[in-house]
Amino acid sequence: MRQLFGGGGGAPDPEALARLSGMNIDPAMMQTIMSQLQGAFAAGSDGIPWDMTKRGALHIANQDGLSVTGGQRTDLDQAFSLANLWLGEATSVSDLSTTPKVITRGAWVEATLPVWQELAEPVATSITDALTRALSEQAPEEMRALIEGAGRLMRTVGGSLFALQLGQVVGNLSKEVVSGGDVGIPLMPDGEAAILPQNFADFGRDLEIPDDQLALYVAARELAHARLFRHARWLRLHVISQVTEFARAIHVDTDALEDLATRFDPSEPDELRRALESGALLPPRTDAQNAALARLENLLATIEGWVDVVTEDATSRLPSAARIAEAVRRRRAVGGPAERALGSLVGLELRPRRMREAAAMWRAVTDAVGIAGRDSLWDYPDLMPGADDIDDPSALVARLQARARGEVPARDEMDDALERLLSGEADSGEPEDPRPV
Repeated sequence: MRQLFGGGGGAPDPEALARLSGMNIDPAMMQTIMSQLQGAFAAGSDGIPWDMTKRGALHIANQDGLSVTGGQRTDLDQAFSLANLWLGEATSVSDLSTTPKVITRGAWVEATLPVWQELAEPVATSITDALTRALSEQAPEEMRALIEGAGRLMRTVGGSLFALQLGQVVGNLSKEVVSGGDVGIPLMPDGEAAILPQNFADFGRDLEIPDDQLALYVAARELAHARLFRHARWLRLHVISQVTEFARAIHVDTDALEDLATRFDPSEPDELRRALESGALLPPRTDAQNAALARLENLLATIEGWVDVVTEDATSRLPSAARIAEAVRRRRAVGGPAERALGSLVGLELRPRRMREAAAMWRAVTDAVGIAGRDSLWDYPDLMPGADDIDDPSALVARLQARARGEVPARDEMDDALERLLSGEADSGEPEDPRPV
């Protein structure tokens, strides 16, 4: 790393850094990045320079970004207004308190960066900590003091590279996302909905579907997504904590790192970049990580399945609704913004089949207990359907129907344990000594 970044206390090499990050950066932008890096090195900072992420993302977003025209704003405002009325018939989740927005790519970057930072920070910290820990574990005792300095360098370098690459991911996504909820995770500020007209036009260009119908469908999806996260305020933290849970278990394969170090040529950083991008330095996922990814996939599928069903019902008047829904599914299947974003962050591959199964579950629930009964499952975290409910909706439907009839559900071990706790019984089943009054 010292060789690559200037050796002997020298400044980092711009060309090597650009090749290592995998970014095609113009000279002016690279000069700005180098100034930030040199400042970080001089200050001895070992944090993640998020301002570098913002600059990189905005640089990409604004390269071909267009401003919003008056006609686009009027058309999409009208689509939001009508879609909002239709949603009132398709869900009991309340309306938004803020006016939906029509925004540019750059504005989307500005609005969503705080959540990107919140999502990415545990991943970045875990990776840099793992690299530093691996370096320390491999060093002999007499070199520990030297390694501490190298560890700080590793954190600066690793944090800077992560910030650069995240900026590239967010910037490239800004050229694809059609709406605020397009990525599937709650990126927009709480209770806000938005459409990017430039990307909306790109999405509909080859579909041969009238723009007004496409706008109504996209507006309905976006409003449904924003309404859900505003209603279930615990849901945002739930999604972010799933990413954090995965990141916490990240560690580095020291054998692979040592092998790479023996072969590394500072003048040819491409091999290190490929190793970082491919995850070659990370060992196979642990059972805990696989379980965390499965929970995250099921959570996102549950959210998207509900949005699909609500959108389908809200847009039933649209002649082209089925064709638009199919276009959305095809986009997911080939890897849309959600797939790329989550793949970059945690290596998660969202399966279209799982989302279809979740949508089928929500449809079965709607048919069985109605709109209000379905939407009440978002009132509290412990009511939300789980993976077993997606696999077999019939058991969930039976429970909901029994509850609607006023039937008391069968007791289980948790009920018995809770009753003992509340009645003051010890784990042995014997009553505790009465406390003095």
